[in-house]
Amino acid sequence: MEDREIRKVLDVLDNAGIRYRMVSHDPVYTIEEMERLHLDADAEIAKNLFLRDARGKRHFLVVLCSCKTVDLKALRGQLGTSALSFASEDRLKRFLGLEKGAVTPLGILNDEARAVEVLFDRDLARLPSLGVHPNRNTATVFLAFSDLESLIRSHGNSVSFVAI
Repeated sequence: MEDREIRKVLDVLDNAGIRYRMVSHDPVYTIEEMERLHLDADAEIAKNLFLRDARGKRHFLVVLCSCKTVDLKALRGQLGTSALSFASEDRLKRFLGLEKGAVTPLGILNDEARAVEVLFDRDLARLPSLGVHPNRNTATVFLAFSDLESLIRSHGNSVSFVAI
């Protein structure tokens, strides 16, 4: 049986006319577990980090290539914010409606307040296809990066590109 949250995401993609391919799989919680699945050699799997500033006033969803790591001090400098840290599981649930291990840019669809700022690694823009969870870590959706960016912008969230 298909998960209701996954179906909601697929309905949004279908209604937006976005082409995608979905692969169901066992739950995964890390990029390393995703890579062991060998889902698509031609597509990048996104690494996603949900961060907050020191005051908890600003929240960021950082989307980057799976092979990269984020220097939070350098990112802070690019953004001009106070210190950055990982947001709690409570904040993840409250802002994006997601569970730990299922962080995805498609969680933005649950951000009714449009409070989360999306930060894309600028290297993602050159990719023809990107793999992201459809709000559950039991499936991966492959879609064009340009479609993902467009979907998030049309939802009304702030989108920026950063050097990671």
